[in-house]
Amino acid sequence: MDTELVDAPDHHRYELRSGDTLVGFIDYRLHGDVIRLIHTEVPEAFSGQGHASTLVRAALDDARARGLTVRPDCPYVASYIEKHPEYADLVA
Repeated sequence: MDTELVDAPDHHRYELRSGDTLVGFIDYRLHGDVIRLIHTEVPEAFSGQGHASTLVRAALDDARARGLTVRPDCPYVASYIEKHPEYADLVA
């Protein structure tokens, strides 16, 4: 399944989409140059297919590209960063 990350600032979230289908999202709050990643969710129909990690990786890559630091309030995001130390430098 081809997916793309979409920033939906009006909804305060990153969305992982496959065409018009929402595959998952991460709620966030932006405070200056710090982005709090609050909650990651993948609907049951798409769980177990690696979409949560794809979503987190894309969100972290976007934060890096935008020069933001990250506050991983979501346990899944914090765990992902722990397992992928190449993102540790983003943590506020």
